[in-house]
Amino acid sequence: MQTFMEIVQNGLLPQLAIRSVNPREPVEVISVPKPWRLLGAGNYAAVVMHPNEPDKVVKVYAEGRPGLEDEVEVYRRLGRHPAYSECFGAGETFLVLKRLEGVTIYECLRRGIRIPEKVIRDIDKALEYARKRGLNPHDVHGKNVMMIEGRGVVVDVSDFLKDEACVMWSDFKKSYYALYKPLLLRLTVPLPGPLLNLLRKGYRLFRRRDSS
Repeated sequence: MQTFMEIVQNGLLPQLAIRSVNPREPVEVISVPKPWRLLGAGNYAAVVMHPNEPDKVVKVYAEGRPGLEDEVEVYRRLGRHPAYSECFGAGETFLVLKRLEGVTIYECLRRGIRIPEKVIRDIDKALEYARKRGLNPHDVHGKNVMMIEGRGVVVDVSDFLKDEACVMWSDFKKSYYALYKPLLLRLTVPLPGPLLNLLRKGYRLFRRRDSS
């Protein structure tokens, strides 16, 4: 692990360029050095992997984005659990995490991949486990949960130390049982990305108005 941490420090970070313009939108990834590969980007950080270490990912926080120390603490409390990643190590601006290979629920909707009810139940159980460990599941939505071989997992726990309530997963479940399960589960109709983004932005606007 020490050798990999040095590769991250000396080979990745000096050439990786990311920035956060809007904390409500994913960070902008400007450049990723070869042979590293970009896997995704969230509101705080980008996630990359090295082909020689396929079981690990590196989550690099954008400058000015808080939360790294909190995320380390979340993983410490979670320990080892099949529905979560693990933190192998941390630097000043990055985490080395166990890689979870699957398809996010968002991508399932976009590509028309069937989402069995078991996936929803697995995620419910995972969130309840986190609560028993003194955590507060927060910002759990379609891009932060994943399906791996028919099982549900949670891929982003960076906000699990926040105090305020979050209803995003509860709202998603309501939509799943009211709309997806009776209408789309058997049909597996792909939902275009622009439509999903429109729904995401509309949901955020609705929630902001509702909370005010």
